[in-house]
Amino acid sequence: MSQESVDKPGSEKEWKLIEKLLMGMTSEQKKARRWGIFFKSLTFVYLFAAVAMFAPNNMKGVDVGGDFTAVVEVKGVIADGEEASADLIVTGMREAFKAEGVKAVVLRINSPGGSPVQSGYIYDEIKRLRSIYVDIPLYAVISDLGASGAYYIAAAADGIYADKASLVGSIGVVGSGFGFVDVMKKLGVERRQFTSGEHKGFLDPFMPLNNEEKSFWQGVLATTHKQFIDQVKKGRGDKLVSDEKLFSGLVWTGEQALGLGLIDGLGSTGYVARELVGAEKIVDFTPKPSPFEGLVGRLGVYAGKGFATALGMNNSGLQLK
Repeated sequence: MSQESVDKPGSEKEWKLIEKLLMGMTSEQKKARRWGIFFKSLTFVYLFAAVAMFAPNNMKGVDVGGDFTAVVEVKGVIADGEEASADLIVTGMREAFKAEGVKAVVLRINSPGGSPVQSGYIYDEIKRLRSIYVDIPLYAVISDLGASGAYYIAAAADGIYADKASLVGSIGVVGSGFGFVDVMKKLGVERRQFTSGEHKGFLDPFMPLNNEEKSFWQGVLATTHKQFIDQVKKGRGDKLVSDEKLFSGLVWTGEQALGLGLIDGLGSTGYVARELVGAEKIVDFTPKPSPFEGLVGRLGVYAGKGFATALGMNNSGLQLK
C-alpha cells in the first residue's frame, strides 16, 4: 500500500473537521451580527420614543375644540434654566391667551419662590397680557405651596385661590451664606484673594464680615423687599387687611390667608374652571424643557452649583423666600 493511500483518508477527515468548525464560526458571527443589529435598533426605537414622550410641549396651532380653561404650571424653584423659569412660563401664557376657545387662564402654583428677577418678569407679563386680552381673566391657584416669589407672581392675577391647608405668603427676601474664618484658623489655612475694587470680594465666606459691607447688603435686601411689597399691594389692592405681619416673611395656611386678604377663596383648579370660568374642560399649556437639557445640564453642572451653594459660595443673587 502506497504512502498516499494511507494519508488520504486522514487528510479528508481533518479538512472536513476544519470546514465544519469554520462553518460553525461563520454561523455564530452571523447570529451575533443579527442580534447586534436587533439591539441597536431596539435602542434607537427606545430613544426615539423617549424623546417623543418628553419633548417640549408646544400647543401652538392646536385646535382643542370648544370652550376650555387653559392651565400653565408654576412648579418648583423659580429660576433661569429651571422648569419654572420666566421663559417657559411666559411662553405658556402667551400661547394660552391666544388659543381659540380659551375662556380663562389659570396659573397652577406649587413653588417655594426663587429669583426676584424671574418672578418680576412673569408678573409684568401677566399685566401686559391682561391689557391685551381684556376679556380673558387670569387666576392663580395654589396647591401645596405658593410662597415668596411664587406669591409675587400670584399677586398679579385677577383672583387667587388655594386649599385650606395650602401654605401662602412668605413675603420677604433672603441672602444667606456661611462663614469659615474660624475653621480656617484652626486648620492653619491662609486665604489669598486678589481684587481690584475696595468691596469686590465682599460676602466672601472665607473672610471676616465687614460691618460696612453688612449694612450695605442689608440695604439691598430692604430695597428688594420694598419692591416686593409694592407689587403685592398693587396687585391685591384693598383686599389686603392692614397688618404689617403680612410682609414679615411669615407663611400662612390657605384658611388664614383668606382672612388676611392674601387669597380670594378656597378651591382647586377644577373648582375655578367649573364655578368661576364656566368652562370645565382643562387644557395644559405648560411648555416642557428639552430632555437633553436634563440629561446634559443637570448632572455635573447642577451638582457643582448645589455644592457651592451649600458652602455659601454662591451669593450672586437674592432669593424671594
